[in-house]
Amino acid sequence: MKTSLFYLPAVGTRADVEAGNAALNGTLYDTMLSEVLGQCQLADELGYNSVSFTEHHFHVEGFEVSNNPVLLDLYVGLQTKRLRVGQLGIVLPANNPIRVAEDIAMLDHMTGGRANAGFARGYQRRWVDIMAQQTHGIHGASPFERDKIDEANRAAFEECYRIVKCAWTNDYMNFDGRYWQIPREGTPWDIEATDKWGGGVEGGVLKQIAVVPKPVQRPHPPIFQPFASSERTIRWCAEEGITPVLPPLHPKLERHLIDVYAEVSGKPPGQGIGVLRDVVITDDDDEAQRIWSSGPKFCGAAWFAPFGFDKGTNHPDTGEPFDGDYLGEGLAMVGTTDTVTRQLEALRARIPVEWVFTWQYNGLVSDTHNRRSIESWATEVVPRVADWEAP
Repeated sequence: MKTSLFYLPAVGTRADVEAGNAALNGTLYDTMLSEVLGQCQLADELGYNSVSFTEHHFHVEGFEVSNNPVLLDLYVGLQTKRLRVGQLGIVLPANNPIRVAEDIAMLDHMTGGRANAGFARGYQRRWVDIMAQQTHGIHGASPFERDKIDEANRAAFEECYRIVKCAWTNDYMNFDGRYWQIPREGTPWDIEATDKWGGGVEGGVLKQIAVVPKPVQRPHPPIFQPFASSERTIRWCAEEGITPVLPPLHPKLERHLIDVYAEVSGKPPGQGIGVLRDVVITDDDDEAQRIWSSGPKFCGAAWFAPFGFDKGTNHPDTGEPFDGDYLGEGLAMVGTTDTVTRQLEALRARIPVEWVFTWQYNGLVSDTHNRRSIESWATEVVPRVADWEAP
């Protein structure tokens, strides 16, 4: 089993968030950078596989202040030795896919081949509608909504993905799609140096481009997609060899998606699949649950439930709210090392997933408690349950 830290970096404590406009405070942002780096350096020493950041913009409230995951990757990657760095994920419909390919390839070189790649579709309309207006004109697609907005968002995402893959795996490329024409038809390029030492030109007209540099890892870095919850997405990931990362879902839906991935990919159930989980470990179960309620559960109720993420744990047939043992089923890992070990055992008995992404709520959980959880997970919990796979 492989473990990655996952951050939606919070700026400030819960009290700072509730005071308002926390992300306007540069001192709080600097504290976030320092604490996240220190926790990643600890994970590097303990043998964690990787760390992953996401992309969001305009979050003045203080939640998930992570507007450029590649820069955060580089910040951590240059100050660690073996920890892989990645994204969960870059929102492709709101980005230029050529720049995405270039940026991750540069990250791969600058970290000595330690880059992971992660791509998301984007669901928050406040920023996706703004950032995507000049590239694709699409909108954020709400989780668990299957409508015209969702279809357009998916089409832009899949086209951008194909361009990124093409840029990484071909010396020269061209692409004619719905959103992108590469190169633009009739682009003149009558440069002697290109005739002598380059390529992609016919009769003074540009026909192909070479996206450089190529990644160190060939054909490309490992690719992940957060946070997959539909059968259509799971099938697509399996066909593309992508590792989907599932958020906490109703166990029946979770098992169905695991089986679909296995069927399409031909891999054993759970292989090639990741899950995202809250992890809070202390010396006392009650204390751990207090920390979880004050930080992660507060964040979930205040920030993620309004976007519809709480629907994932509803019964897939009836739509009724989940009425089982949330912690006992391993939908979150909260408690002492013994308790969390049992929760991880329950999770892996139900779905023997290859990856667990442990969500570190920096700021909303203190640096001391986050470090305790990171260390206990690596040294006391995982060794009892699964083989530990470092990078």
